[in-house]
Amino acid sequence: MKKLIGLVFLMLILVAATTSSSSKLQTTPSIEGTWELVDFYNFDEEGNVTDTVPTADGYRQIKMFYNGKIMWTRYVPTDSVEWFGYGSYKTTDSTLTEKLEYMSASIRKIAPEFLEWNMELDLKQDYYTQIFIDEEGNRISSENYKRLDK
Repeated sequence: MKKLIGLVFLMLILVAATTSSSSKLQTTPSIEGTWELVDFYNFDEEGNVTDTVPTADGYRQIKMFYNGKIMWTRYVPTDSVEWFGYGSYKTTDSTLTEKLEYMSASIRKIAPEFLEWNMELDLKQDYYTQIFIDEEGNRISSENYKRLDK
């Protein structure tokens, strides 16, 4: 009987440890998935948000991050110009780097062959902000996204 109680106790400890470690893994946010732009922030000289600019009616910008690759598209109902791109991305706890390898003709006209952005990243489970920084490290503006898939 003591062996049975000991075995049950050991199983409970193992189940609790497994549940605890798997819930920790689930709480670590990942940028992998599909995201939609919801609004923009502008920053002042001290790095504080000065205003929030919502997207216009009908405007949609979607980003997809999977296995180190990014694809994004933008639809603006009042604009016939196509905006999309494909490339690679890397993240750290606080940075996002996107490098476009393929892009629409409208972007190609204004961009070098390979376009790279290095941004500050604030990543949560269902929301992320990519913050654009100037040459001196000051925050300029941000794009703020919500997760579309889980």
